[in-house]
Amino acid sequence: MTATVRILGRDPASGAGIAVDCVDGMIAAIEPAHGPAHAPYVSAGFVDLQVNGYGGNDLNAGPPTRETLERLARHLLGAGTTTFAPTLITAGEQALCDSLEAIAAARRQSPLLAQMIPFVHVEGPSLDPADGPRGAHPLEHVRRPSLAEFARWQQAGEGLVGLVTLSPHYEEAPAYIAALAAQGVLVSIGHTGATAEQIDAAVAAGARLSTHLGNGAASMLARHPNFIWSQLANDRLTASFIADGHHLPAATLKAMLRAKTLDNAILVSDAAALGGQKPGLYRSPIGGEVEVSPDGRLGVAGTPYLAGAGHLLDRNIAHAIEAAGLSLAEALRLATRNPGAFAGGRGVLAPGQRADITLFDWAPGDHRLDVKNVFIAGERSFP
Repeated sequence: MTATVRILGRDPASGAGIAVDCVDGMIAAIEPAHGPAHAPYVSAGFVDLQVNGYGGNDLNAGPPTRETLERLARHLLGAGTTTFAPTLITAGEQALCDSLEAIAAARRQSPLLAQMIPFVHVEGPSLDPADGPRGAHPLEHVRRPSLAEFARWQQAGEGLVGLVTLSPHYEEAPAYIAALAAQGVLVSIGHTGATAEQIDAAVAAGARLSTHLGNGAASMLARHPNFIWSQLANDRLTASFIADGHHLPAATLKAMLRAKTLDNAILVSDAAALGGQKPGLYRSPIGGEVEVSPDGRLGVAGTPYLAGAGHLLDRNIAHAIEAAGLSLAEALRLATRNPGAFAGGRGVLAPGQRADITLFDWAPGDHRLDVKNVFIAGERSFP
């Protein structure tokens, strides 16, 4: 039996009414349509390649259960996100393997997770051990890249590791990157103080991304050269940015997006478990005592330092519009088509593509997108 769904709304680029016809989980046609002027905008579902947790659901506090992952997935759906990469940060090898095994099992058991999770992002453990570049990653677990360890990750996680962030300052980095790239695994540069030459060597070996560029860095850098300029200037790297209003000042985000161009930039939430929680003080395994501010900022209590990100892409898209002077369609591209290109071509609203679709209201000045409905493979998944 053929399942057919028609979704009505407005084109974010033109504001004109459109009808999206979905058949058996795929977009069959997109046509002009007449509708009310206040109809919601229609977009491909958002794609988030870096999610550590949200709403009290933590992916880095021991192996996550299916229930934890499904609760997290529902929070993401409420923000318009239909595809996400669960992100595991630096930890001991056994802890990483246990978490990868748990995520793979949950994905096998849950139709929702099977649809939403294309792969797992392992952020570390081969990061720069120095304070500043390392960020909140535990120093005791930072270690050199190892292909033997990576093979054990893949065995534990049933081949689900699809993205690895590392610092390319290690002598082994180019060979490690080349080996992962040959297996179809994405490699991203992040949490680093690498030289320009080391950045270039990583890209030559197959690195394709920069992880939350401008963060995970020393507070003081040489004016030039430095690893930020090197990554901004390299057209073979697509940079991810945390556009939450806290990780990058508006002028910095605007300048970086202009440097990378909209072709080579994506938005990630980098959301942490305390995101979405009520304002107050919390005890966290990452950051210790963390203060959640009324504006959603997560900070190490009593210091100026961040303890993760507290917003999802519904807010990051809206902030990017205001901070960088983007149109709605341009900002959506950074959260749909561009990251989706690294997740099997998801995030595209066009005939022949997956019917992962988000409907939302937004007006200039709004601090978030007001998500109304979300479809995964043509089936209503939110509310």
